[in-house]
Amino acid sequence: MSVVLDGVFWLLAVVSVASGIAVFRVDSMARATYALAVSFVAVGAMLLLLNLEYIGVITILMMVMEMAIMGIFMIMFMGMNPALMPMSMVHNKVGSLVLAVGVFVVLAGGALLIDWPDRRGAPAGDLTRSLGEAIMGSKMLVMLTVSPLLFATLVAALVLANPRGRYDRFGDDLRAGTPSGPAREGDDS
Repeated sequence: MSVVLDGVFWLLAVVSVASGIAVFRVDSMARATYALAVSFVAVGAMLLLLNLEYIGVITILMMVMEMAIMGIFMIMFMGMNPALMPMSMVHNKVGSLVLAVGVFVVLAGGALLIDWPDRRGAPAGDLTRSLGEAIMGSKMLVMLTVSPLLFATLVAALVLANPRGRYDRFGDDLRAGTPSGPAREGDDS
């Protein structure tokens, strides 16, 4: 890699780690969702820099789709803009910290202490193609076609399911007790 690509790689690494930390530092579910998406998109871009095109593109597409689905569920179940609801993204702080440190020690110990097997045979000529065929088999073309259609379906379902948002009902004063429209709180009309 050239010096520029090295710099871009390390910049993406810092963005990935910083946004991963932000997932647990921000005070709303929506901000945590966006921070997680940024972290994984940065990881996907790092994979692209390492010439792992298939895994990089799949990581980016998967995270964009996952965040779209998460956004739909937040609006569907919370009934309002979740970015405005402060909440803690960390539950059982001591237990989760102990578990995270324990998992890290086990995985790092396994990576450092276990003998790695020797390579048998030669790698395929086109690693990206062979990996795609190993993971998806003959369904690769179908998945490339279905993914944008699924995303469009999710966006359309969200638009149709929430024709009136909270700003339509409450106006600029979101602390108002009663909505100022023909529909009352809880009405579907």
